[in-house]
Amino acid sequence: MAQCCIGAFVATLLFTSGFHRVSAKEAWDYVDVRDGAHMFWWLYYANSSSASFQDLPLVMWLQGGPGGSSCGFGNFAEIGPLDVDLQPRETSWVNAASVLFVDNPVGTGYSYTDSYDALTKDVAMVASDMMVLLKHFFSKTPEFQSIPFYIFSESYGGKMAAAISLELNKAIKKGLIKCNFAGVALGDSWISPIDSVLTWGPYLYSTSLLDDFGLGEVMRAAKEVQKAIEEGQYDTATELWNVAENVVEQNTNGVNFYNILTQSSDMLKFTTENEGYMSALKRRHVRPLQGQSLDALMNGPIRKKLGIIPNNVTWGGQSGEVFSSMSGDFMKPVIDIVDELLAAGVNVTVYNGQLDLIVDTMGQELWVKKLKWDGLNKFNQMKWTALEDPQSAGQTGAFYKTYKNFAFYWILKAGHMIPSDQGPMALRMLKMVTLQE
Repeated sequence: MAQCCIGAFVATLLFTSGFHRVSAKEAWDYVDVRDGAHMFWWLYYANSSSASFQDLPLVMWLQGGPGGSSCGFGNFAEIGPLDVDLQPRETSWVNAASVLFVDNPVGTGYSYTDSYDALTKDVAMVASDMMVLLKHFFSKTPEFQSIPFYIFSESYGGKMAAAISLELNKAIKKGLIKCNFAGVALGDSWISPIDSVLTWGPYLYSTSLLDDFGLGEVMRAAKEVQKAIEEGQYDTATELWNVAENVVEQNTNGVNFYNILTQSSDMLKFTTENEGYMSALKRRHVRPLQGQSLDALMNGPIRKKLGIIPNNVTWGGQSGEVFSSMSGDFMKPVIDIVDELLAAGVNVTVYNGQLDLIVDTMGQELWVKKLKWDGLNKFNQMKWTALEDPQSAGQTGAFYKTYKNFAFYWILKAGHMIPSDQGPMALRMLKMVTLQE
């Protein structure tokens, strides 16, 4: 039945306005953001029974990694209209917004480069590429220029989203891009890597996943990462971050970095002395975003449906190279960028899953307390508000608080991929952030 659905999609393929549509509800295209650098985007128009897409916001979703595919993982595993089995998703964000997925940075997902040298090296380069894409997108889809535009993100996608938001705000003020930028949401985001790493031990200890011996080992490994960062040795810090993850795995019997209450068979095969750096990286942080079923879907029926993927491009084929190229930037903090966004009046939301380890909530709270934003003291003095779980009446699903242009959501019973773990709560949060509730 799923194959029949894809066949029907292909049969109704239309070519209009310089890009590709399916039944007037989807559009996609490539943008050459630099010589030898080709970025892919995929748009779903909002599909609501109570409002037209013109009356609902536009949300851009950015995946983490760097090297995780928004058009693949974010779309089919988290918030898109269909799941990996091509069945409708009840909690799809397309029910409340038009959603733009971008395979970013170049080399991620269907995006590709002609050579390794064309891959991005840091978030400044990532933001520069995205300005080219967004200028193209909003010029080709003028119907979205006045619609409130939000950037939502996950993991390293949050680090990229912060840098992109700052450049977008500047570009709009200069008249270079015409859009109604309404805010950025940073989900389980790699804003201050060392604050995450330094709190892994205390978080695991408090949840009975480390004993005293293990806590000592994890903290010693974390301090080595901190030392490298303080000395400005960021490539070394990335390698030592991998070592710290090894220590965590060995002392927790292979805890899942994305949700401490789940443990896959892959996680049980934790690092040995013979496993290389890139091999461990792919096992922990690339493979979970590119499972076999998703890989088969994206390189099979979806590739056929889209019809514009070059023959020499494999979905996710450059993902490891993307991370490698960005390794020198990986452990650098961007708290200062969040401060600039707040000072510029941009609406900033932080949201985090209670069961996430790789970007644990304790670490998020630490970097938030380092902000120089003039509203921080007032924000810290506020008491949070409980939100009822949409799928469990009478039970708390999250807490939140907001002051001026900053908000924080604590999502309960969710790990790193909040929409996958708590879809109804994630959808409610989206509506609140985009002022639909």
